[in-house]
Amino acid sequence: MTAATSAEERYLSIDAVRGFAVLGILLMNIVGMGLPAFAYIDPTYAGLSGPADIWTWAVNNVLTDGKMRALFTMLFGASTVLIAERAEGAQFGPIQTHYRRMAWLFVFGMLHAYFLWWGDILTCYAIAGLFIFPFRKIDVRVQFGVGIVILAGYLAYNLYGAAQLEALHAAATAPGATAAVIKTWQEASLTVAPPRSLGLQQISQFGGGFLDALRARTQMSLIMQLGLMPTDEIPEAIGQMFIGMALFRTGFFTLRWSNRAYGMMIAVGYLLAAPAMAWMAWMIWKAGFEPLALHRWEVWQQIGRPLIGLAHASVLLLIVRAGAAQAMVNRLAAAGRMAFSNYLMTSIITTVVFCGFGFGLYGKLSRFELLYVVAGVWGFIVVWSLPWLARFHYGPFEWAWRSLVRWRPQPFVKSGAEPAAAAA
Repeated sequence: MTAATSAEERYLSIDAVRGFAVLGILLMNIVGMGLPAFAYIDPTYAGLSGPADIWTWAVNNVLTDGKMRALFTMLFGASTVLIAERAEGAQFGPIQTHYRRMAWLFVFGMLHAYFLWWGDILTCYAIAGLFIFPFRKIDVRVQFGVGIVILAGYLAYNLYGAAQLEALHAAATAPGATAAVIKTWQEASLTVAPPRSLGLQQISQFGGGFLDALRARTQMSLIMQLGLMPTDEIPEAIGQMFIGMALFRTGFFTLRWSNRAYGMMIAVGYLLAAPAMAWMAWMIWKAGFEPLALHRWEVWQQIGRPLIGLAHASVLLLIVRAGAAQAMVNRLAAAGRMAFSNYLMTSIITTVVFCGFGFGLYGKLSRFELLYVVAGVWGFIVVWSLPWLARFHYGPFEWAWRSLVRWRPQPFVKSGAEPAAAAA
């Protein structure tokens, strides 16, 4: 393998893993896009009609729930380092380039959250990106350590919260419980067992006109951004981004690890973390998806998210290194180069599919049936990305983002068509 080929494959490897992650994220996002919000957590809340739905939940719970997002987030940390390195000596330099990028990403994220998808991750990334950037050059071991400590603290915080909920439930259901204690539990229980009427209200709103859907989306976006993001999404994202920066600098995403090292990561993810996750999923099912048990076990499942996500990535990186399945890799890489556009296009497509001003399928498909929509969106992404990049320098939203950051239109249309494989 020549040095030039190696360098090309390293960038191809990053793009391919990013494309894989942006496709995989839809497997879980589709639930919140097409069903009442809490169905994302509890499959019995909506969209559960048979064994196929239970198996869909179980497989996603073990292999994709939080894992694809963890991988995508670690790649964001890696990209932070890569883009800063490329900005050395540029017009704005690394610092201005990064913070301009985060400012405009926040704007895109807010528009995305309120007009397309309340589960938006871009605003979280923009805020988390503000914190991680000053630490991009610290010792790699320190980056790993900081990331692990943050994730461990995040786990401890959530375990404490789960224990407090269980203690409050025990106090509220004990003989002689006071009205004040019972009321406190009823209010707290809304986080783990919201009323079914809320789901029916969301079905009605998303099934209505544009303004009805906007009201429902605004309500959920405010809950996410003001309630969950500060204590849940941002800390986890910062921890994962630190690990992503360290992984990039050690060469994980650029094929500088040995086959044995990738194999060890696969073993940890698939032979240790995945069976543990499967056991926890079984415990949740065995408990009949009882809200407190569901909440407690899903907190513990946070441990496996980055491990299984990195195992998925390791398999793909070994495929890239071997030069196998080149057509698939090229398609994934093109999807990864346009990850921002594909993430937003996914929301545009699903908004049309599910909302009442489109095809009106919100709340009408089971969990398993939602996979047909996933397959359709995947087909669109893998079909359009490669031909698009043969004709244009960037995806449409990447171009807009880049132009806004530099405050002038960037080159968009290529002067001549390029071979499809080269565009990957």
